[in-house]
Amino acid sequence: MTVVELTKEDVEQIKNHGLNKETVIHQLETFKEGIPKVELVSAANVGDGIQAFSKEEVQLFSNKYDDSKLERIKFIPASGAASRMFKALHQFLTDYRPENTSLEKFLAEQDSDLLKKFFDGINNFAFYKEVLGEVKNGNANDHELTEDEQKYTFVKTLLQEDGLNFSNLPKGLVPFHGYENYSATAFEEHLVEASKYAAKDGKAKLHFTVTEDHLEKFKSTFQAIKDRVEKQTETEFEIEYSFQKKSTDTIAVDFDNRPFRDDEGKILFRPGGHGALIENLNDLDTDLIFIKNIDNVIKQENLETIVSYKKVLAGELINVQEKIFEVLNRIDQDGFNKHILAAANDLLEEKLSVKTRLETEEDVRNFLDRPIRICGMVENQGAPGGGPFWVKDGEGNISLQIIEGAQMDTDDPAQNEIAQNATHFNPVDLVCSVRNYKGEKFDLTKYVNPKKGFITQKSKFGRNLKALELPGLWNGGMAYWNTMFVEVPIITFNPVKNVVDLLNENHQV
Repeated sequence: MTVVELTKEDVEQIKNHGLNKETVIHQLETFKEGIPKVELVSAANVGDGIQAFSKEEVQLFSNKYDDSKLERIKFIPASGAASRMFKALHQFLTDYRPENTSLEKFLAEQDSDLLKKFFDGINNFAFYKEVLGEVKNGNANDHELTEDEQKYTFVKTLLQEDGLNFSNLPKGLVPFHGYENYSATAFEEHLVEASKYAAKDGKAKLHFTVTEDHLEKFKSTFQAIKDRVEKQTETEFEIEYSFQKKSTDTIAVDFDNRPFRDDEGKILFRPGGHGALIENLNDLDTDLIFIKNIDNVIKQENLETIVSYKKVLAGELINVQEKIFEVLNRIDQDGFNKHILAAANDLLEEKLSVKTRLETEEDVRNFLDRPIRICGMVENQGAPGGGPFWVKDGEGNISLQIIEGAQMDTDDPAQNEIAQNATHFNPVDLVCSVRNYKGEKFDLTKYVNPKKGFITQKSKFGRNLKALELPGLWNGGMAYWNTMFVEVPIITFNPVKNVVDLLNENHQV
């Protein structure tokens, strides 16, 4: 792939987009060369890459975090729209007409468990009364509608622009949980949760990554609930927002790996996926960062275990960080010696699951002086997504990584067997330390493995294209961090991928 393929107009467009020509050329070369699959060595499990804590350790690490004075913030990727949650309901509006057939017959013909669950549990959704009220306001003859017509109108009012337009809301602002006098969005539940483990001196800081289109919705929602939630939690909230930077967008190509262009001949750039958020994470200047997805919340009465394990993860992180800092400070103060080398090797083997034996001061500094992440892992429940594995890189180094299915060569029987034998799953439950032993902030962009992105197939303007996603935030985006995996209870994982997930026990108040 040569520079010649980019015209002067292309280069100007690239510059105006906040990118540089060399980055785009590298992306074009990546499409041409492809991205190699990872080499799995084995699945991590308890005792081999995943720690499991005793009751005594849970209490010890929880107390250690409670005693900490470190600054902390909760980081929540929240740019996702709710449209995917309601995909089946959109199809329902397209396919069903109450005047043509009964809902019962339609559901039987469709054989859709999801739609059946939705209508069987319709009055248990937190948004049920709000939608019902909108239906009555918008239809004076509501009482004359048949039961099937009422349900069709309910879905229409829930989703469409002339109704409540939930499909175009950010997922974080959809009502998830219905309490006695109010309903709570995922956004609000993150505030409540943060008040219980991410607050310091009565203040909790949260950072949400959102789209520019959704920013004002988040701000107005916070203003509407601020007094109630701050009184309820006895916590003052400081909320920051950021957008995925345009400079992290990637070029799209056609199936011949040539730049994909719109009808005016302009290059199409697409968001680089959640891996682009390493830039947003890198902008945070604090000691500890809790990371959790926007849709992974739980009803407030069940928060105790989640709060406990968040503190446990943070406490163990602080524990290991102190040991790392002690080794590095001793080198600065006393010089390098065999006792420090032994301590460093013990630490890497016992806590960081690094199988490389260090031999020099340079080795010790290189392996220990890095950002640290501790990741909760839950037992496999058959959910799609990434998991913890031992992985070998191109230089023969073996390390713990979170690997997505798209990165695995499941056509290889041996690799597929390793993948199938995975015992644990990544729920995106991280605590991160991003300052070094001198108190200086790491440049997180230096710890990304740029070769661990994804190439996917999409479409635009009715034409197929190939898109490049940057290394995932907790995958290749943190490939060279010091990593710990810890088993956490399954109750800490309550994602809402489609609307009927809100009928699960942990979302029903």
